[in-house]
Amino acid sequence: MSEAVVTSTLHEVRQPYTYTRRPLHEPDWTRLPGWRHTTRDQWESAQWQRAHCIRNIRQLRHVLGDLADDTFYDDLAADQATRATMTMLLPPQMLNTMDTADLRADPIRRYMLPLAGERLPDHPYATRDSLHEHDMWVADGLTHRYPTKVLAELVPTCPQYCGHCTRMDLVGTDTPAVTKLKLALKPVDRHDAHLDYLRAHPTVRDVVVSGGDIANVPWRQLETYLMRLLDLDTVRDIRLATKALAGLPQHWLQPHVVEGLERVARTAARRGVNLAVHTHINHANSITPLVARAAHAMLDIGVRDVRNQGVLLHGVNDTADDLLDLCFALQDDAGILPYYLYLCDMIPGAEHWRLPVHRAQTLQHDIMGYLPGYATPRIVCDVPYVGKRWVHMATGYDRDLGITHWTKNYRTTLTDDTVDARHHYYDPIHTLPRKGRDHWATHC
Repeated sequence: MSEAVVTSTLHEVRQPYTYTRRPLHEPDWTRLPGWRHTTRDQWESAQWQRAHCIRNIRQLRHVLGDLADDTFYDDLAADQATRATMTMLLPPQMLNTMDTADLRADPIRRYMLPLAGERLPDHPYATRDSLHEHDMWVADGLTHRYPTKVLAELVPTCPQYCGHCTRMDLVGTDTPAVTKLKLALKPVDRHDAHLDYLRAHPTVRDVVVSGGDIANVPWRQLETYLMRLLDLDTVRDIRLATKALAGLPQHWLQPHVVEGLERVARTAARRGVNLAVHTHINHANSITPLVARAAHAMLDIGVRDVRNQGVLLHGVNDTADDLLDLCFALQDDAGILPYYLYLCDMIPGAEHWRLPVHRAQTLQHDIMGYLPGYATPRIVCDVPYVGKRWVHMATGYDRDLGITHWTKNYRTTLTDDTVDARHHYYDPIHTLPRKGRDHWATHC
């Protein structure tokens, strides 16, 4: 072997991360006692998936049997009764991607089925609507937070409920810990109000259509809304938000949905509007051949991009290897662009998931250089009253107290908002040095 070849081989071995293309894998759902006789046709049916979602511990026990022990179910029940901000709703597709040999350690289980024993006390500044989206509603379900962008919440439900949901104050049904807000208007009236606002504010060019999850909007209703958006010359970007691409890919593979999305995509292309789908995948194990099929179906019919917005979560994806495995799985076979990785928002019940800003800064450093530049996700902090900021954009950082300071370059619709104000984000208290922990123990 030549010296050049030996040097190259040694160079590859010494890398902190070694890239290996891993074929996507659909776990065998028949290994689970409750689905032992489920056929492939049933599994790939959106109707079957929705009908067999796990909504309570009794149903979970039926599916898992003795693959989980009583202490696990008791811990889960305690969380549902006391701390859970979201009710249990887990499609078979998502449960099947969990490692049932060690459910407590499984990364997807950790954020989809949180346990009481994992929770930590809330940060004193944790709030239900930590991003103040409801405070910036300009119509029922329409948040105008950035100068040129709005968020349209069409529905307050999802096909699956994530424990760390940033909209836990609105999305889903009530839990013992949280009484949810409600959308006030009927869908048709809500949609009319959105369109009226956009006509009156031509500086808005970008609409994020979300909820909840748009997979829970009846397709005809959603298509009508999107076509009405496309009738507005001022709208140039439309982004469709759906975690169901990973949680319920069967929905996005239904012929009537594919055909309808193609009509929307063709209309968008004719009118020069950028139509993209944004999904939410936090771990490489969530990306299966069915997820890849659904993503490619979107791209094949003319959706410009399918992009991923993940959330950094302790015990789920908080190492550079975790993040690079996720990004390569997205890119290599699913055709999904790694786009953003958010710090977990400061909402109740999330303290055990949250990472300090300096840890996010380190992770951004550690993933650079491995991925193509266009597919290297930016790690951002969604700062209350400010919005998305790259984690290296903090204007000040007190590491002892865990307080970062942030500024912005625009005003929001809040009447007392100013451009030059400094806003704060707070690291989890348990990650602070002794000085910081003592400070918060005194000032809570």
